[in-house]
Amino acid sequence: MKTFYWLLKRELWEHRGGFFWAPIITGGVFLLLNLMGIITGEVVGRKHGFNFAFGGTDSNLHLLDRALDKNSMDSVGAGLDMVMYSPTLIIGVVLGFVAFFYCLGALYDDRRDRSLLFWKSLPITDTATVLSKVVTATVVAPLIAVAVGMLTGIVMLLMFAVTLSFHGVGVWHLLLLSHPLQVMANLVGSVPLYLLWALPTVGWLMLCSAWARSKPFLWAVVLPVALGIVIGWFNLLGTIDLQNGWYWRNVVGRVLFSVFPGGWFTEVPHIGGSNPAEVLSTLSVTHTYAALASANVWIGVAAAAAMLAGAIWFRRWRDDS
Repeated sequence: MKTFYWLLKRELWEHRGGFFWAPIITGGVFLLLNLMGIITGEVVGRKHGFNFAFGGTDSNLHLLDRALDKNSMDSVGAGLDMVMYSPTLIIGVVLGFVAFFYCLGALYDDRRDRSLLFWKSLPITDTATVLSKVVTATVVAPLIAVAVGMLTGIVMLLMFAVTLSFHGVGVWHLLLLSHPLQVMANLVGSVPLYLLWALPTVGWLMLCSAWARSKPFLWAVVLPVALGIVIGWFNLLGTIDLQNGWYWRNVVGRVLFSVFPGGWFTEVPHIGGSNPAEVLSTLSVTHTYAALASANVWIGVAAAAAMLAGAIWFRRWRDDS
């Protein structure tokens, strides 16, 4: 266990730019854009005589200070929760790209720079090495992204509250209607789902990374895409009847894009609602774990296990000398 822990630390040390700085910079840019939007609104408002009134009166903004009924409180709380979720969604997209290229080069780069020879001289198994990279991409990196996203969302709420306070509107009490612990629980609770859903892409990319003698990106992307084009061509000729749409959705989509968070929502029934509170309730982990009842998830896990076994075998025997 201690050896595996140090393998994880090694991955974080060597790829801290992608795992640490990429989400932090993304969160910082997100906050900067929101701050620019607030400043722009203030400047344009003063320049053209606009104000923050709603419904055509100067005092309607102070409706936020009044007592809210239950439905209004739920809507305000859901809106605040969505503000906290929004940075994590953007950071999740960045996480997808980071995980994709990390897995693609995880085993290939060790062979290219000959550091593989050093690591093989240590009492570390190929299985432990490969699994440490899988855990780093599917567990450690998402947890870092969640932490940065939550912190960014909280700072956003504070920015908006401070801005409104300059207009004489105290909305600090409304922040109590948000549910930061629930948002955090949902985001952290979704990490196991991300792990299971991302495994087909992780397995495929690591298999290509361990097998390809050069240009693993071309092998990883061109091979499934070319096969899909061939299937489409046969369908066009009418010589065979293959489900081309199924292939692109369940094969190409799963082996290339599953590292982008949220794909498992397609396997969850009854997503959505008539108001923000209902939408957020359907996105909670207590509801989204219904995706585990889908055969698509477990078929992907089984295929990923086979591909990771192949990656471990190639890492043990591949010699580019």
